[in-house]
Amino acid sequence: MDLFTDFFLLKDPNVKWVVIAVVLMSSSSAVIGCFTFLRKRALVGDAISHAILPGICLSFLITESKNPFYLLVGAFISGWIGLYLIDYITRNTKIKTDAALGLILSVFYGIGILLLTSIQNSGNAAQSGLDKYLFGNAASMMPSDIKIFGVFSLVLLLLIFLFYDSFKLITFDRNYAAAKGFPVKRLEFLISILTVFAIAVGIQAVGVVLMAALLITPAAAARYWTNDLKIMLILSAAFATVAGISGTFVSYTFPKMPTGPWIVMVLSLLAIFSILLGKRKGILAKWQKSRRVETKMLHENILKCMYHLGEVNSNFLELWSFAEMKDKRSLSSKQLNEGLKKLEKNGLVSIRGKAARFTEKGLEEGRRVTKIHRLWEIYLTKHMQLPADHVHDDAEAIEHLITPEIEKELEHQLEYPLIDPHDSPIPYNNKE
Repeated sequence: MDLFTDFFLLKDPNVKWVVIAVVLMSSSSAVIGCFTFLRKRALVGDAISHAILPGICLSFLITESKNPFYLLVGAFISGWIGLYLIDYITRNTKIKTDAALGLILSVFYGIGILLLTSIQNSGNAAQSGLDKYLFGNAASMMPSDIKIFGVFSLVLLLLIFLFYDSFKLITFDRNYAAAKGFPVKRLEFLISILTVFAIAVGIQAVGVVLMAALLITPAAAARYWTNDLKIMLILSAAFATVAGISGTFVSYTFPKMPTGPWIVMVLSLLAIFSILLGKRKGILAKWQKSRRVETKMLHENILKCMYHLGEVNSNFLELWSFAEMKDKRSLSSKQLNEGLKKLEKNGLVSIRGKAARFTEKGLEEGRRVTKIHRLWEIYLTKHMQLPADHVHDDAEAIEHLITPEIEKELEHQLEYPLIDPHDSPIPYNNKE
């Protein structure tokens, strides 16, 4: 408990600066990761993060120092070379993008491991702790490391803020951006530089092996909650911040625990939570939406069934038995009972024992659904050139999705027809 309070109350100045650095590093990686994710270049981040390792090792061999600035420069150069080679191989050879990614990832990472092993066996005392770049250990950062990584993270966030509108445009509609005169290739080049930059900065937190998770997982999790890019960026940064602080706390509490895997563990839990409960695309939200659509279809089918029964003798307010409705339309007793109870609750029908009749409101709704069905059948036969005996099922499926605006446009385009392809009358509202 003492460790918990000391950490989260930031009583230790060193802890305070480590937390600030981790928040900046994690959030900056997560924010640029949103653009990488939306541009469908998620695996590029994984390849670059592995391609960075040789640069770190070569930088150490050249400078014989673990100065974070030198290591960061080496990581950036190596990562950029890896990214350039991926694009070059894809453009100039028959090798596909996925194969090029796997090739660069494995070759660069293999070279990095060989260099790291050579450094560890060299007897150079300065190499101690260099292996932490594999899995990250933010809790062990020195004040000089914190300043450098923190400043670079702030610069990264500032550049994203300044170029936000341009990045947004080329992410969602590259061709439109080019037509508007935006320097698309330069902007894409800048996004690539910032991606490499973010990975080079973030390796101190999660390491080379798991950096792709910090880049992509927060963005993927945030996507389940919103369709708004600004909110997605904020959520992504928030998820990364929570995970970064949590992972750092574990490393602070148990020094032998690496930071990176714990950050990824928390991110994974947040991603699973988002997949299940995300407001926009979560499994629960999709299930609820599906249930709403199924309920709407059931209600409208019952109303349409009652309207068809009323058309037989032009008495739409007659009392219809449940058995007559089931004979007219294939509905189970459970579906019919549940649907009619809900319709009665909404004031559309009135139930009397095992029979039901329209209310005035329900009659208008039944007429509307029937009209849409028949208008769509006419549209399919007139504009899609489908035979009359092939349009009923399509109309059954689409009638529940027609909005009032589309309904009016159908009437206008079809010039208010009076009968459908089966010679059934189009039931316009009496007030129309």
